[in-house]
Amino acid sequence: MNIRYTIKQAFMQIIRNKAMSFASVFSIMAMLIILGMSFVVVVNLNVAMESARDGYDTILVHIMDDTPEWQVENIMETLDSMYEVEGVTFLPKDEALEQWRLEWGDRAYLLDTLQSNPLPDGVIVHLADLEGADNVARRASNFYGVLEVQYYRDTVEALLRITHFIQMAALAIMIVLVVISVVVVSNTIKLTVFARAEEINIMKYIGATNWFIRGPFLLEGMLIGIISAAASAGIISFAYNRIMEMLQADVMNMFRLQLVPVGFLTYNLFWIFVALGISIGTCGSIISMRRFLDT
Repeated sequence: MNIRYTIKQAFMQIIRNKAMSFASVFSIMAMLIILGMSFVVVVNLNVAMESARDGYDTILVHIMDDTPEWQVENIMETLDSMYEVEGVTFLPKDEALEQWRLEWGDRAYLLDTLQSNPLPDGVIVHLADLEGADNVARRASNFYGVLEVQYYRDTVEALLRITHFIQMAALAIMIVLVVISVVVVSNTIKLTVFARAEEINIMKYIGATNWFIRGPFLLEGMLIGIISAAASAGIISFAYNRIMEMLQADVMNMFRLQLVPVGFLTYNLFWIFVALGISIGTCGSIISMRRFLDT
């Protein structure tokens, strides 16, 4: 395949078909912008979910006061050996009471009326996998000397459901938008192919290979995809940066918002869009050429 011929023909086809090329770029841009908005929302929701899940990644095992030390050690060692567990920490009752004082803040003076420490010793189990919380809690509750196993089961299950729904919804949106973009590009390039049908038949008649004929159309689709991707990534990054500037640090701290940094999102979004743009353009070109060339 002659590279110079392919590049020259690809640019000439785009220039000759300015209106349809612009329509293709605009259509793919619209799809990628919607996809990019979904990506931004999903990524930030995932960050928020992970942040929320971090607050529920521990299980507190309350130990009876008369439990022998060797039994407490046995509980800790057994739980620590589970693959769902990242580590275990012993929490003495005096330390637990001090944590209460810190959490109560200005109202901590109310605890001074206590005649004795009402809290039991505890074992804090740090989970490596939130989905294994049920199994760890069930195992812990079966030990002799365990008074109570405390963890936020309903909250954990709700967080897992929300995270799964977000991931599935994002995947569905991406698939639909990619399919629509492929159809748009293939229809656009198909018009160019029809306009050059006679020329293509002559080239086939004199012995040109399928890839020699297909090359300019493939490159045309790839160029349309790259232009659309770069423009879409720029628009999404600009809009996201403006939103970040509007949400000043004090507002974000007030509502405990954690957003993905602009630089990180822009870099990843650009390369995702370029990959999608090239893939969409290439697939659209191949589909549009099937009538004229053997596949």
